[in-house]
Amino acid sequence: MVAAASLARLDVPVVLVEAEDEPKTDWRASTFHAATLELLSGLGVVEQMHAEGLQVPIYHFRDRRDGLVAEFDFSLLADETPYPYRLQLNQQHLVRMLHRQLADTPGVTLLFGTRVTGVEPAPGGGASVLVEGRGGASALDAAHVIGADGAGSTVRRSLGVGFTGYTYPERFLIASTTIDLSEALPGIADVNYVADPHEWLFLLRTVESWRAVWPVPPEQSEDEAKDEATLQRQFQGVAPRPGGYPIVDRQLYRVHQRVAETFRAGDVVLIGDAAHINSPMGGVGLNSGIHDAMDVTRRIARIRSGEGDAESELSTFAELRHRVAVEYVQADTQRNTQRLMETDEARRRASHDEMRAIATDPGRARAYMRRASLLESVRRFGIGLPPGHPSPSEAVPAH
Repeated sequence: MVAAASLARLDVPVVLVEAEDEPKTDWRASTFHAATLELLSGLGVVEQMHAEGLQVPIYHFRDRRDGLVAEFDFSLLADETPYPYRLQLNQQHLVRMLHRQLADTPGVTLLFGTRVTGVEPAPGGGASVLVEGRGGASALDAAHVIGADGAGSTVRRSLGVGFTGYTYPERFLIASTTIDLSEALPGIADVNYVADPHEWLFLLRTVESWRAVWPVPPEQSEDEAKDEATLQRQFQGVAPRPGGYPIVDRQLYRVHQRVAETFRAGDVVLIGDAAHINSPMGGVGLNSGIHDAMDVTRRIARIRSGEGDAESELSTFAELRHRVAVEYVQADTQRNTQRLMETDEARRRASHDEMRAIATDPGRARAYMRRASLLESVRRFGIGLPPGHPSPSEAVPAH
């Protein structure tokens, strides 16, 4: 949706192909970071996102036994970005806003209820996209194809691109409740990463609910993990509550750290989960995928206008976004996850001491939050800059 909206704003005609009959309403990612909000501000949705979302400037790193370890305040970045906070908003709301916008946008064709079955790059450029819909099978010819079709990407498989990395043995369970956990656990922030060698936690508030994320051991069945009695025991272990917790959503999924071997084959590119998937600890998967989309669409617009060379633009996209996925997204989420689940007591204590030291040093805390908010990677590599453009790494935009 973001890629289509960006192309439409750049006067590039676009066809969006989606297997579902309508935009899905299931709860998925829910955090939008400062760098992402800066990029989305050009699509005409940020004001509505703020009207519906929750601004969270402070988050905690905690220990399940010892309580608060470190507090981080994104307001330290107020001189660099107009959005010095995390905006908590379930991603389906952004999809809804963009879908409503795109449905009335000239030059945009929305093909819902249509499944991509393959992509065949053309020898002379462009590609043929094979689809199946209500009218049967057909082929769409395209100058460029953006594969934004998730971790099981048909586009990536059609290109024969490897997806290297690993899968965590534990699965992650997300359960949401309408009970205000800040009342049950006085002093917690709206976003909390809680370390524990036996059962770490991630507690996060959205407008609709509080979410809890915890690991599910490999031997536990999906039915048992999602069973009402199991979830009640889990929540009671977080904060005892007579009468139990109303559960409004539950999801169990496998977590991977994987990156496509290349983000490009000819005029076909991969973005988002089709290109890289990661642990949710840090809330950067959705965000980095949006950055991919904004980067490549700006390049496609330049190619179409004759201002950019196709080979240079797409090669630069593939190289830079692959670097960001590996050096930032994968590295940070892996470190965040390991910090929560560390079982060695000496390493746990050392990690906690390091987090305390960072949080109490304004310079280190600022650098930490620039990275966590993805501002560092965007300032360092830019988004959609022409090939050979000087590094923007030290640039601070005026707002």
